[in-house]
Amino acid sequence: MQTWVLAMTANRLELVMQRLKQEHRPGLIAYITAGDPDLDTSLAMAQKLAAAGADVIELGLPFSDPLADGPVLQAAAQRALEAGVTTQGVLQMARRLQASQSATGGVPVALLTYYNPVYQQGLENFCRQAADCGIDALVVPDLSFEETGPLRATLDRYGLLLVDFIAPTTPPARQRLIAAGARGFIYCVAVTGVTGARTKLWPGLPDFIRGIRAYTDVPLAVGFGISGPDAAREVSRFADAVIVGSALVERAHAAGPHAFEAAAEFVASIRRALDG
Repeated sequence: MQTWVLAMTANRLELVMQRLKQEHRPGLIAYITAGDPDLDTSLAMAQKLAAAGADVIELGLPFSDPLADGPVLQAAAQRALEAGVTTQGVLQMARRLQASQSATGGVPVALLTYYNPVYQQGLENFCRQAADCGIDALVVPDLSFEETGPLRATLDRYGLLLVDFIAPTTPPARQRLIAAGARGFIYCVAVTGVTGARTKLWPGLPDFIRGIRAYTDVPLAVGFGISGPDAAREVSRFADAVIVGSALVERAHAAGPHAFEAAAEFVASIRRALDG
């Protein structure tokens, strides 16, 4: 089993996730699509979600072919792209978010991006800009583990992490390999499919998480399918954190002018369920 050791170079996300684990307090990672409906609204939304109890903000960079996303997040990305959101705009939004949180040290931000925007801008250029704007980690769902070496090395030079995925279809030997080098947290995919809230959790999820746990002490975060407080509470019994995306984005969009209140209350209700 890999033993978790905090290096002197541990970044903000890594420190927060390990502190939560040491305190036996489940982590809450809240996802929003940057620029849906615009970047100013997304900035305010991220601030309100952090205040409502989100430990980490996962910020989605809109992309035209989001193959890992279900219909809710696909629609959010499309709305953002139609509003003219760019990679540079999202990075500057992250910079503004961290500046607004400077008194408290800033909320950790994991940027979910498909690999194309990173590749097009160049690994060195993209990672340097991400670090300058206060990003703590990248989540790249369409980059296979075997091909992560160059990006991981570049991120490491700038003090950023690459979040690794383990899915129910990942064989045990590959789980062990992925877990051996993971930092921050491992994104444990709760379903075989795309993102989206589910009415029921996969019955095999506890055993799946326990199997990964045998290979690492890195915090394990479960995403894809967390529909609300009840599901989050159930998952927290065997995982270190939950990732809430589609259910949150859907509620905010449906609430229209009351999006802030709906999203903040939803996150607060999950925080209460986790703490309770």
